Amino acid sequence: MNSPAFATARDAEAAFYQAFERADLEAMMSIWAKRDDIYCIHPSGPLLTGVTQVGEGWREIFRAGPSLRFFLGARRVYESEGLVVSSLQENIQVTGEERPRHVVQATNVFLLTPAGWRMLAHHASPAAALPHAPTEPTILH
Repeated sequence: MNSPAFATARDAEAAFYQAFERADLEAMMSIWAKRDDIYCIHPSGPLLTGVTQVGEGWREIFRAGPSLRFFLGARRVYESEGLVVSSLQENIQVTGEERPRHVVQATNVFLLTPAGWRMLAHHASPAAALPHAPTEPTILH
């Protein structure tokens, strides 16, 4: 599969959450920079570094198949030349349930590469309390 060329960090972030919802490992890994210094920390999980560990972490999460929907909110973005940091709230709904059950605070870091915007880091931590979740899903693409 050819990796897509994301024109903006926001496009790459939308593709990240789409791949997450579909439990699509190939699409997920196409978003990440192909660098040894990428890293990912899932809620209550260890630090995963490099393409191999990050990929194995996503493989484990996706093993059960698609079961999550994301309602995103409280986004704050820092932009610099060639670097974007997005901090946001992930209100996570499990398939078959009426309302989001989990709330996670996430930071996504994107780097402008010759191949377009790519994810450099994803760090997610459980949030203290479930705030008001959006009533409609965030349009990701």
